[in-house]
This record gives sequence, structure tokens and C-alpha cells, in this order.
Amino acid sequence: MSEDRRIYICPMCEGVRQEGPGQCPHCGMALEPESPGAGTGREGEDPELKEMNRRFRVSLVFGLPVFILAMGSMMPGVPIGRWVPETWSRWIQLVLATPVVAGCGSIFFVRAWKALRHGSLNMFTLISLGTGAAYLYSVAAVIAPQLFPPSFREEGHVVVYFEAAAMITVLVLIGQVMELRARKRTGAAVRELLELAPERARVIRDGEEQEVPLDQVEKGDRLRVRPGEKVPVDGTVAEGTSSVDESMITGEPMPAGKEPGDRVTGGTLNSRGSFIMTAEKVGSETVLSQIVDMVSAAQRSRAPIQRVADSVASWFVPAVVAVAVIAFIVWSLAGPEPRLAHALAAAVSVLIIACPCALGLATPMSIMVGVGRGASEGVLFRDAEQLEALERVDTLIVDKTGTLTEGRPGLQRCVPAGEGDEDEILRLAASLEQGSEHPLAAALVEAAREKGLELAAADSFEAVSGGGVRGTVDGREVLVGRASFLKDRGASGVDALTGQAGEAESQGATAVYLALDGKAAGWLAVADRLKETTPQAVEALHRLGIRLIMVTGDQERTAKAVAAELGIDDVVAGVAPEDKHDQIKRLKEAGRRVAMAGDGINDAPALAAADVGIAMGGGTDVAIESAGVTLVKGDLRGIERAFRLSRKVMRNIRQNLFFALVYNAAGVPVAAGILYPVFKVLLNPIIAAAAMSCSSVSVVSNALRLRKVAIR
Repeated sequence: MSEDRRIYICPMCEGVRQEGPGQCPHCGMALEPESPGAGTGREGEDPELKEMNRRFRVSLVFGLPVFILAMGSMMPGVPIGRWVPETWSRWIQLVLATPVVAGCGSIFFVRAWKALRHGSLNMFTLISLGTGAAYLYSVAAVIAPQLFPPSFREEGHVVVYFEAAAMITVLVLIGQVMELRARKRTGAAVRELLELAPERARVIRDGEEQEVPLDQVEKGDRLRVRPGEKVPVDGTVAEGTSSVDESMITGEPMPAGKEPGDRVTGGTLNSRGSFIMTAEKVGSETVLSQIVDMVSAAQRSRAPIQRVADSVASWFVPAVVAVAVIAFIVWSLAGPEPRLAHALAAAVSVLIIACPCALGLATPMSIMVGVGRGASEGVLFRDAEQLEALERVDTLIVDKTGTLTEGRPGLQRCVPAGEGDEDEILRLAASLEQGSEHPLAAALVEAAREKGLELAAADSFEAVSGGGVRGTVDGREVLVGRASFLKDRGASGVDALTGQAGEAESQGATAVYLALDGKAAGWLAVADRLKETTPQAVEALHRLGIRLIMVTGDQERTAKAVAAELGIDDVVAGVAPEDKHDQIKRLKEAGRRVAMAGDGINDAPALAAADVGIAMGGGTDVAIESAGVTLVKGDLRGIERAFRLSRKVMRNIRQNLFFALVYNAAGVPVAAGILYPVFKVLLNPIIAAAAMSCSSVSVVSNALRLRKVAIR
């Protein structure tokens, strides 16, 4: 087996990186690979989880008899004392507890020692001190009982705590197993993404077709994709036609038709038909790999709220050790007989119950689950800081084209002048516009073709920037463009048409005028249609208390018409992309928390200026590196989901921190014996260990709720 040379990092401690697997020197957690690669990271057996499971099972087999021997006299109807004499019982407990504490629990002592060598104290420090003290004291009490004064004795025997040392080890191990299982479940989103990529690809080289591992595919390779197979890498269709299910990228349930020249994305599913593609992006360059890396990095990142837990943890462990020492001294001086035995029990209980594992898990577990949940919904967070920042946002700036609208103008109306024919007006305009690259021209050509109109060739074609086009179609001089463009070239009757087109323009459409042989012949209304989901999404964002501002380069009348239809709160029209940065700056100076949604490329300065930049993806044009949040599909509903998820994750983190801090604040005094003077209650170290495990389980369980929480 080849040596693992990947870089491993700690999911809990910032800055811990090493080559190959191991444990974090600070917190003791197992390190995780920094960058899982698509096609190489399929789920396998977790070696740490397997090892912890083995340790737990062995410790349970040996630990339960120790517990029964020690506590059997308290069980009604179980005469353990008559079956096993006290002296024999102690030696049997020693023999059985040793493989539990010194064997199965040795991992805690190793991790505690590593932390101490690095100048850190962590949960394993407290566990090792507690179990080590109880075990070593008990060993000494069995081997050399004559060394102990009366204050350690009860009914003539030195009190031993083998059952406490053994069962604490068992309970901590089961807590570790549950935690590792939970952490494994938090990585489900990344594993699901990784499993989208096939393990092998069918490559055509030197005229021969062969199957190779995915990591052997190179740029420029020709790959065959058969029906029912996944597209191996990103590329372009070279031969054949098919339909490809791209729902993992676009969210659209209907397969997209693919012809030669069309782009295909690695991980998407070929529905029917066989085609040959040319590989253009392989390995870490593919869209899927970039998404996997982004999600993995975000899950490992630390939210600013984590500083609360860090600041508490920095002094918590030393404080707990001090409290344990104080509890031991107070009990040894003022406690009931046997004083020193009770003092040891109190100190061990304090050390065990105060383990800060729940505090350490509170934020990272919620972040890992929340980021993974976002990925499954097509919402990619760059890091935990963006997740936290989005919760505080109260103002959302959106562009119109491509965000609120489809970004693809379509023909709404075609109105001839006088007795003219509607189809003829459209045919002539589309015939001339075939030579133009303007989006409005494409809308006219597409509309004509959808109607089945036969377009003619245009002669003497001329395009005037910001005005229109002119040329000759079927021997007639044709002008298509703005009203001013037609009038500047001597066309008559234009003013009569502008009055008719005013209503369409007031509703957000753009009017395009046509003149034949110097006389106005009609006008066409072209509009960028709203996405079907936009009204619903705007309403949902308003319910969340978000103020929406449309900042667009469109003319003011068109922008205001769209805003009025949707209920947008404010409109700033006629703004160049570079000026959007200034709009955001002014809002932030006014005390607003601003998020900006754009395409992630032209709007890069504005995205960077906002508190949170949201890149609206569109198929494979996902701008993964351009913003704090990337929506795989360019749909405003994705922004709503991002807001809801951010708020629920941050609420979950605060709940976890509350659970962890309140638990420790209440548990330590009880373990130290504060209730004994009034209620005569002294916490058994085993109960303290069970309570400590329950606190971690409660935090983990609460974080895992995010996997099912509603964000739609």
C-alpha cells in the first residue's frame, strides 16, 4: 500500500497541518484530508471510527464485570459479597480494569501527553487526570493497603475506584464513537458530490477505445459517453447527439439536449444517445472538483462566533484543574469519613464532568452540517465567516438582467403601421438583424424562426453602435433600431409609432422601430422575461425582513416598471457595473448590512465591496471564486434559501454554546460537592462521566438537526 502523502488538517484547531494522517497536538482529534478529490474520495471505512469501536467493545467486555463486582452489593437480590470475598473482588477488579484503563483508554493518555508537550491542555488532559488518579490510587490500595491512613478506609478496607476508572473509560469511548459517527455524517454532502464523478472513463486513443481510471484522463482526450453513463470530465460534444440530465448543476429536472459544440459537465448523467466529447477540464479544474473543494474548505473554516468558545476554552481547563484541587483539599479537611476517599471522588468527578468536548464541538459541528446542507441545496458558502455575516444582512442589492429576469430578451408584440402585415414586418426585421450580435437582434431572429418565417439575405449591412442597423432586404431599404436612429436617416411617420409604443415601454419593454424605403412601417416590443420563480422569491425575501434594491444599467422607465411589478423597494437605474461599488459603499455608510447578488464576473468590484457577495451561477458558468456565497443555479430562490440556512445555523450554534456553557457552569459545582451540606448528595464519578457524554451527544444531536431543517 502506498504511503498517504496528502496534507491533513484538524477540523477543530486552526493552523494545524501535516503530511499524512495523525492526531491534532492541541485537541487530540484525528486529522482529516485537506482536499478530497473528485473520483478519489468515495466513502470507505473510517480507520479512527473502526479503532474506537474496537476499543469500546473490549472495554465494555472487561468493564461491566468490574462495575458489577463493585456495585453488586447495592443491587437487591444479588449477593455478590457472599459469592466473591472482598479481598478477591479487589484483585479481580484490578486485573479486569487494567486492560480497560491502560489498554483501551491509553489513547487518551497519549493525546493528553502530546497536548502537554505542545503547551496545551484539552479534554483529554482532564480525562487522563481523572481516570489516571482513580486507577493508580486503586492499584496502590490493593497492592499496599497498609500505606493508607484511616481517612481512606471504610469498614476497615481502603476504598477503591476501579469501577469509576473503568466505566469512565467506557463512557468516554462510546462518546467518541458517537461523535465520530456524527462527524462522518456531516461529510455526507461532500461524499455525495464525490460520488457524482464516475470512477472510470472510456477514452479513444490511436483509434482504439479503452477504459481508464478517471485520474488518467488528459486534456484533449476524446471520450465516449454511452447511454446511462455519467460524463467523466468537463468538455465539449464532438460527435453525436443526446440528452443530458444536468440537475446536479442547474437544478432543472428536464434533460438538456446536446449537439456537437455544446458543453457538458463532469458528473452529469447522459440520459439517451451516445456521444463523443473532447476533454477540456480534468482533475481539480472541473466544476465538480471546485465545488467539492469549496464545500470542504467551508466546512473546515471557523466562524467569528467560534472566538467565544476559544476564549472560554483557553482558561477553562486550568480553572477546572484548580477547582478539582480545591475540592480535594476542602473534602480532605472538612468532609465526612472516609474524608480522603470522598476528596478523591469529588476531584475526579470535577475533572470528568467538566471536559470541554461539548464546548469544542458546539460551533464546528453546526458549521459542518450547515455547509453540507447548503451544498445539497445548491448554495455554496466560501467559508463560515460568510455564513455568519449573511445572517446579519438587512439589504439585498440585485441586478435585473439574469437575476430577476431570464437574461434572454424575447419578442412580446409586433405592431405594423396602417394595413401592414405583422409577419412580414417581423420577417424583414429579423432578416436584417441576422448580421447583428445585439441581444435584441437575437430575440427578433429567434421569434421569426419559431414562427417558421423564411429569412432573406441582407445586402449592404451596416450597424451603428447605440442606434440600429440598416441594409437592403429583397431589394428594399430597411432600417431597424431606435426612433432617433430612424429619424436621423430621414424616415417619416416615426413620431406616430412612438406614441403607440409608449405603453409597452412603460411596462418594461424596449421598442424597436422599422422603416421601409424611408417610411415608418411598424414597431416591435422586446422584453427580458421575468423568471417564473422571481415574484415568489421576492415575496419570501420580504417576509424575511430583507430590503431589496435593484441596481441596473437599464433605462429608468424599464427598471421602474419591473420593480413595480415585483414590489422591489428601491431602484437605481442607468448604473455602470463599476458604479455599483459606490452604491454599496453609501448604503454601508448609512449603517445597512448589504449583500450583493450578481454574475460574479462583471460585478466583481461590487461583490467584493458588499458584506456578503452572492454569485448567481448559470449552468457551468458558476463563478465559484468570485463571492462569499455561490448559487449553483442562477435563481433568486437560492438567495432565500441561503438567508434561511444562515439564520438557522447561527441559531443552532448559539443553542449549542448555551447548552455547553450552562452544562459546565452547573455541573462543576455539583461535582465539587456543593449540594452535600444540604442534600447529602455527592456525585459519583461514573455519573459525572455519563453526564459529560450526554452533553456532547446533545450538542452533536442538535447540530445534526440541520440536515433535515426546512429552508425552502
